[in-house]
Amino acid sequence: MQVLFSCRAPHAGDLRELARLRLRAALQRLSSRVPRVTVQLTDVNGPRGGVDKRCQLTLHTAGAGSVIVTAVASQWRAAFDEALARAQRLLARLLHRLPRRATPLRRLREPAR
Repeated sequence: MQVLFSCRAPHAGDLRELARLRLRAALQRLSSRVPRVTVQLTDVNGPRGGVDKRCQLTLHTAGAGSVIVTAVASQWRAAFDEALARAQRLLARLLHRLPRRATPLRRLREPAR
């Protein structure tokens, strides 16, 4: 799974490696269905403070299109954790609804001549 990280705030850069590790661990069993994830961290108010740290996860799925999940909190880590939890729940529901691929029947034995 490819993880792309985008952030303009200098303090959120510390979260980059932690986000990659947590995403890979959380979506490990779905890595074949989710080949790429984009993480965007933005500070809505700038230096004024408050509940303004926004984390947006864009999950590019195979077969279900792109899924976008957003969470806002007062800390970068809290916003990321909330967005990741929402993404896991949404992906589980979404991928459960998709029809399963038909697997071809294997021939056990050649017919006798």
